[in-house]
Amino acid sequence: MAGARRSGRDAFAAAWAAALSDTAFVATERAVLLERVGELTDILLTAADAAELTPADVERVGAEVVKLRFIAPEAIAVTLRMVGDLLAGSSHLAGIQAAVASGFVRAVQEWIFREQEALRHSALDARDRAEAARRQSEARFRAMFSDAAIGIGITDTQGRLLEVNSAMAGMLDLRPEQMHDRNLVEYLHSDDPPELRRFFNEMVAGQRDHYRIERRFRKRDGSPLWTNVTVSLVRDENGAPQLLVGMVEDNTERHVLSEKLRHQANHDPLTGLGNRALFTERLHAAFAASNGRRIGLCYLDLDGFKAINDTLGHVVGDQLLVEVAARLHKLVSAPGRLLARMGGDEFVVLVEHTDGLPELTALAERILACVAEPVHVGGHRLTVSASVGIVERPVSTSTPADAMRDADVTLHWAKVDGKNRWACFDPERNAREIARITLSAAMPAALEREEFYVDYQPIVRLSDGALLGVEALVRWAHPEFGRLGPDRFIGLAEETGLIVPLGSWVLAQACAEAVAWARLGGIEPMVSVNLAARQVAEPGLVEEVARVLQMAGLAPTSLLLELTESAIMSTTGEPLGALRKLVDLGIRIAIDDFGTGYSNLAYLRHLPVHALKIAGSFVEGLRADEPDSVDAQIVTALVSLAHTLKLDVIAEGVETRDQAERLRAIGCDSAQGWLYAKPGPPEEINDWLT
Repeated sequence: MAGARRSGRDAFAAAWAAALSDTAFVATERAVLLERVGELTDILLTAADAAELTPADVERVGAEVVKLRFIAPEAIAVTLRMVGDLLAGSSHLAGIQAAVASGFVRAVQEWIFREQEALRHSALDARDRAEAARRQSEARFRAMFSDAAIGIGITDTQGRLLEVNSAMAGMLDLRPEQMHDRNLVEYLHSDDPPELRRFFNEMVAGQRDHYRIERRFRKRDGSPLWTNVTVSLVRDENGAPQLLVGMVEDNTERHVLSEKLRHQANHDPLTGLGNRALFTERLHAAFAASNGRRIGLCYLDLDGFKAINDTLGHVVGDQLLVEVAARLHKLVSAPGRLLARMGGDEFVVLVEHTDGLPELTALAERILACVAEPVHVGGHRLTVSASVGIVERPVSTSTPADAMRDADVTLHWAKVDGKNRWACFDPERNAREIARITLSAAMPAALEREEFYVDYQPIVRLSDGALLGVEALVRWAHPEFGRLGPDRFIGLAEETGLIVPLGSWVLAQACAEAVAWARLGGIEPMVSVNLAARQVAEPGLVEEVARVLQMAGLAPTSLLLELTESAIMSTTGEPLGALRKLVDLGIRIAIDDFGTGYSNLAYLRHLPVHALKIAGSFVEGLRADEPDSVDAQIVTALVSLAHTLKLDVIAEGVETRDQAERLRAIGCDSAQGWLYAKPGPPEEINDWLT
């Protein structure tokens, strides 16, 4: 639009010059007039295109019109009208018109004052003519002042209104005479901050000549009038402040639009709640308050909301969110609280002043009960639950980022713990989670740096105590946390998939040690290696095991692969086929921790299994003074079942001779445990063999 105005510059200047010429006769050549008016047009265009309006530059336009001797009311009227046409759409239009009018008024005043000064020094014989000219000038000024489209008010240095034009009075739904001699303060909005009066005080002190500000006036009915006000100072002949001339532009519609846009930027369009931006702003403000304040967060999301979206559609899902948001808003709305939608099905409640954790937990209970009530949307009766993460702390000990991070973590705990519940932030649990994540992230590099090592625990025959084999148990020599057992990292390895390369490494280590023991002792003890469910699902498992055996030079019959009861019972399809192929190679398969799961015994007899390892929790209950204890009966049943299926039985966790004797009497084949040896380095197995 700015380019279009520039391209019509010459045409506008010509039209403006012609219009001015129609208001008065001026003895100026047309070419000179066109040149001067063109320069004024350039000033207007430059001001319209500027990022920020400088009224003083534009006031010169009104003054130059007067210098060209176009001082009739029609001249300023036609000028303001044509400026409005030229700069239509410019954000500075009203300000430019006000500045032109201000410059024109000031120049006319100066011109009038000069005329009056000249009249005072005129000869007595010209007094009547001078007086007539003065009255005529005042009449022209009065016409211009009264007919201006922009509001104009003149006050003294105390703020008393001396003159108000019709436009200014009309903005307040008043008549000019109703405002005469009233103080301007009476029409300002009472809620405006006192610091807005600073500019007025500086002007009446003579410290500034003009200022522009947004002010809120109070209309006759009490409603607010938002305006842009440009105030200019008129000094007396000694330079002292005398009058203030204000140009007032009605800015109410623009202000309402701006507030509407601001509301949209800070509120969720679906639910009408505050959005993430507004919540973040309020959270930072809460933390910026006094150190004695405590804040609380209830961070929640709906359980199973994705299933509703996927099955019933996003329209129903959105209706559900709107209903839940309305319930929560009704429940938690109170001074010092903010409910916001963070996105998706996540909401957060900020409590800016808390009395302690019980207040937050009670609020969470009410939230869970509120959300659990059935919702009727789209012809469906839906019942959902929520999970809530709670954080409550003093602002002096945390930051907004830490609070949100901890709330997110705590919400995850509530989900993991079973959903439809709340969980409070626990620093100790968080430390454990961080350590767990740290271990998970460090495992790939640890495998490359060879921080893992293998300990071996003997497996002995119960009938004579002879060494039958060893179980390979991986350990981690962590540089920071020290020696870590498999319970600290095997689960992480399975989650991340690192169990596959780690398991291959353990298998290679164990097979190589088994070959070394065979050379040392003349026998080849069976080596037992744990196999994770993730490894069984790997397509190349059979080829990988065969390759390791070949590289180590170990006979397949010397290898026993252990799978947990839950892992082997869920093995079907290709993984089950892989186990059968391993058995075809001569490798033996054992079920580890048997009895702790929920085995399908009918399915068990179809699995390629050679041995059962009885969980140590059952062996622990075997005591000589209670031969018919529940644990003894369970072990007896397990041994009987295994032998019926022609499976060997290995007991784990044997720690006393009484336990060993009981197992032998029951018919258990072999055992391992601290009674015989703790897991240790390969050298300890050498002692058994030599």
